[in-house]
Amino acid sequence: MALTGRTALLAALGSLPVGIWDPGWSGILAVNAPLAVACACDYALAAPVRRLGLTRSGDTSVRLGESADVTLTVTNPSRRLLRARLRDAWPPSIWQPGTEMTASRHRLTVPPGERRRVTTRLRPTRRGDRQADGVTIRSYGPLGLFARQGTHKVPWTVRVLPPFTSRRHLPSKLARLRELDGRTSVLIRGEGTEFDSLREYVPGDDTRSIDWRATARQSSVAVRTWRPERDRHILLVLDTGRTSAGRVGDAPRLDASMDAALLLAALASRAGDRVDLLAYDRRVRTLVQGRSAGDVLPSLVDAMATLEPELVETDARGLTATALRTAPRRSLIVLLTSLDAAPVEEGLLPVLPQLTQRHTVLVASVADPLVTQMAASRGSVDAVYGAAAAAQAQTERHRTAEQLRHHGVTVVDATPDDLAPALADAYLALKTAGRL
Repeated sequence: MALTGRTALLAALGSLPVGIWDPGWSGILAVNAPLAVACACDYALAAPVRRLGLTRSGDTSVRLGESADVTLTVTNPSRRLLRARLRDAWPPSIWQPGTEMTASRHRLTVPPGERRRVTTRLRPTRRGDRQADGVTIRSYGPLGLFARQGTHKVPWTVRVLPPFTSRRHLPSKLARLRELDGRTSVLIRGEGTEFDSLREYVPGDDTRSIDWRATARQSSVAVRTWRPERDRHILLVLDTGRTSAGRVGDAPRLDASMDAALLLAALASRAGDRVDLLAYDRRVRTLVQGRSAGDVLPSLVDAMATLEPELVETDARGLTATALRTAPRRSLIVLLTSLDAAPVEEGLLPVLPQLTQRHTVLVASVADPLVTQMAASRGSVDAVYGAAAAAQAQTERHRTAEQLRHHGVTVVDATPDDLAPALADAYLALKTAGRL
């Protein structure tokens, strides 16, 4: 039971002057029969809580950083007016810091036999599935002296999707793709392996593109134009092992890798290529295969929503074997992992030839901008020591990248803000070079 307005009621009933003495309820009820009767009537007139009907509706998914609205419909089947305060409980990560007390609590009045709706606005701070807890309702009598309280389980799940902040780069990358496809007039041409058409020679064209037979049949010099090949297979491999849990800024490295993978998937699907996703550490965490161009991006976003880093060492041999099974034909394998020396030298390098002899391999890694800032720091003894440590870390990272390039791997190493566009540029460069 909840007790409210005790002092005001005592004053109104004339039992005691306000502010002089505030004894316990048991003593007051023993000497003040009118107050006891008022309390009993107030409790009796409060609408019952257990008989209330509650249902949910609203959003079932939302991108991280955006808002979702979930509506509760409260039906009052009793003959008493429902005067209530309601708390819609969710996990803490569903609210922005400091907003839970106001966003989850509502006041409502429901006449007998009617229903009312209240809407809770959610603004999640983490990816994943977020499930509603319980709805606690406190039903007051007309005097506000006593209240009935109960909790109802009203299940509802909101899936918090990756934010895909790199989509702002998509228009510029698609414009570059149209240039490679020859759909925009430019002075350069794509160097793919699919013949497109013949056109008249213009200064600056590669002389190796001249079609001498066609030139002999006409009065002008003709050159072949090419377009990037379509229907290539791209396998995005997310390393979800312990190195992906390292935080760069406010988010794990895995989140930046997923954002870069989504931009590449959007670009590649527009280019006519087939995109699959594999997330792996010591076992397959998620696998998305065989989606159409229009369905691939929503499928990847939905699959990535519940991915979390695992605090285990990635099994490079298992990852390689799974990737080879997933991509039996020649493909572009994009491995989003760490460039830390130990995991690469002890895990990836020994098994890398199995991938490179059959596939084109691209390794993308998230660099920490703080290391660059530390390397440039001076002015104190601590700053100099920090700069030396940062420089050593950068040297080891560059050496690891060179080892990968020595095996024919394309390496993209960039900060979280730059990784997605850099990876898209690397893909377009491979397209231009006819390596896909």
